[in-house]
Amino acid sequence: MTPAARVEAAIALLGEILAAPRAPADALASAFFRARRYIGAGDRRAISERVWKVLRSRRRLRWWLEPAAETARLLVGASLLLSGTSIAGLERLYSGGRFGPAKLEEKERQALSRLEGQGLVHPAMSEAVRLEVPDWLLPRLEARFGAALGPEMEALAEAAPLDLRVNLLSGTRERARGALAAEGIAAEPTKLSPWGLRVAERSPLVGGAAFGSGLVEIQDEGSQIVALLVGAAPGMRIADLCAGAGGKTLAMAMAMGNRGRLVACDVSESRLEAAVKRLRRAGVHNAERHLLVPGDKWPKRQREKFDAVLVDAPCTGTGTWRRNPDARGRLAPADLDELLARQSGILDIAAGLVRKGGRLVYATCSLLAEENEAQVSAFLARHPDFATLPLAACWPAGAGPAPGPGPFLFLTPLRHGTDGFFAALLQRTAA
Repeated sequence: MTPAARVEAAIALLGEILAAPRAPADALASAFFRARRYIGAGDRRAISERVWKVLRSRRRLRWWLEPAAETARLLVGASLLLSGTSIAGLERLYSGGRFGPAKLEEKERQALSRLEGQGLVHPAMSEAVRLEVPDWLLPRLEARFGAALGPEMEALAEAAPLDLRVNLLSGTRERARGALAAEGIAAEPTKLSPWGLRVAERSPLVGGAAFGSGLVEIQDEGSQIVALLVGAAPGMRIADLCAGAGGKTLAMAMAMGNRGRLVACDVSESRLEAAVKRLRRAGVHNAERHLLVPGDKWPKRQREKFDAVLVDAPCTGTGTWRRNPDARGRLAPADLDELLARQSGILDIAAGLVRKGGRLVYATCSLLAEENEAQVSAFLARHPDFATLPLAACWPAGAGPAPGPGPFLFLTPLRHGTDGFFAALLQRTAA
């Protein structure tokens, strides 16, 4: 594709994202490219990178464009200008040529012209705009990070690395590195997870033999650490209560060596079906699935039958903004209130599944104290037969140094290079 055609495709994709503000951008992008299979891998990558760059800086771009109406054409143009393209260069892209964007209208040119030679950040921007966070979330993030808020949010605005988890049912980390190297993909061991590899550059991984054979699985290093904290081992009985598409289920099944009972639960049948496909590719045989439905009797029938239960709770996802920058604009205070109630209810169900002396791991990919420490405190008040386990004492053998001295796991992109994750280890008293 020509540069102008890539810009036109970026405008088209961004337009679909803006038209469906409640839909995840990655799902819309997947559908967009499936409908245009003629677009090659390199062009897809360039188009996606441009659109995600816009999404990561959308509040600042909108600030520059005010009072002009927000359109995909203007946002992409503003992003190009603020990345160093000149007005003359932009007009060559927006030339009205074949497959390229239509020519800039005079009002569009006027709206964009004042951005030439400027940087993305302006001193007159409010802190929330400059940091790309919703106004209502800013006080909560300030309370969490204090003076480190700026650097933390800047790290959260960067593109996320590509992390892989090696499937030890199929081979070692060194074998996986070798298999990837044979495909021209360089990877280095992750610093915290003993299962992880970090790929140096974005690569066409999914079509390769290492991925297709189940030797590696795409999974952020922080997510791997959460799975490690469950302490899964051969012969155990474990429930993954919010399994989704099964990323952590896969990791725990691997740690169990295909021995024991592992139940992947979720309220979404489609997500569980996706998990089944991944489990088959990985060679997992000890996992079963259970679809949770309203009025389900399964939790009562399984009361106190599990050695460990993982609650990877639905949350605001503020720790994943590197991957899902569009999610920033979808969050509203009512969403947080609803999620807090759901988390509380799921934790209460999970508590009943844990045997005496067993472990409950509560995790989120959120940075907010309400979803993390406050949720755990409220749970312990409702369930005095549970107590927190110190993180350092439960830190997995073979993992890198435990991050931080506190009782909970708290990872951030700035400090650890992972997505933002929280985890609390809770144990039910044996008596």
